[in-house]
Amino acid sequence: MSWFKRESKELDTSGERKVRTEGLWVKCDQCRQIIWKKDLEANFHVCTKCDKHFRIDTRTRLGYLFDDGKYVEEDGNLVTTDPLEFADLKPYKGRLKAAQKLTGRNDAIVNAHGKINGREVIVSAMEYQFIGGSMGCVVGETITRAVERALKMRLPLLVFSATGGARMMEGTISLMMMARVSAALGKLDDAKVPYISVLTDPTTGGVTASFAMLGDLNIAEPGALIGFAGPRVIEQTIRQKLPQGFQRSEFLVQRGFLDAVVHRRDMKSYVARALDWMTA
Repeated sequence: MSWFKRESKELDTSGERKVRTEGLWVKCDQCRQIIWKKDLEANFHVCTKCDKHFRIDTRTRLGYLFDDGKYVEEDGNLVTTDPLEFADLKPYKGRLKAAQKLTGRNDAIVNAHGKINGREVIVSAMEYQFIGGSMGCVVGETITRAVERALKMRLPLLVFSATGGARMMEGTISLMMMARVSAALGKLDDAKVPYISVLTDPTTGGVTASFAMLGDLNIAEPGALIGFAGPRVIEQTIRQKLPQGFQRSEFLVQRGFLDAVVHRRDMKSYVARALDWMTA
């Protein structure tokens, strides 16, 4: 989304050549305004003009969430074995290597342990840049371990979803993760340990159909696309035009599908207040 990428040179009034580095601006794809990149970062990667929430990586998200941006990552050593030896336009193993290089992660999930306003919590955050945040066996197993750790330590659990759904390259194995994570969350519920699900843009497919909607509190960022099938697929299936804003978080909270829509700058304080109330 960066605007200018090239480096330009120009003369100042003294006739000396100076270099201006480009790539310092970002164009919002909603309001089409040009934003100074540092202003965007200072505003939690939210457009200063129209309030559009840009997608962010897990490091940035966890940095916003935890006290002083400090946390300990866990379970990051898990790697998929490519159980189906899947290949389409290129082998699945090649896609994995490219995604690992891009994100610096083994897969599309990060487990973290830290404090929010002084309260210890367990967090799982999905990485959309890793093959669309798709849920394969590693994502499912990693979230399950976070649930089990929260149960053992009796600490609140937060899961941030950012995903296109189950990972087709792992077939039925990825679909099994829907049941695996949901079963673990059932035990957490029986133990009355709080679970907050945060849905970000996008949260679709098998993740929406399982753990993303099983929170004691289900909240979303503004403008997040949330649903099982995408709106274009639905329109093509039912051959009807969908309502304005269909499957966006504001549309869904009005119809009881979500509990709240929370601005990114308020997410930490909102979660902290919710946990105070849930553990009172």
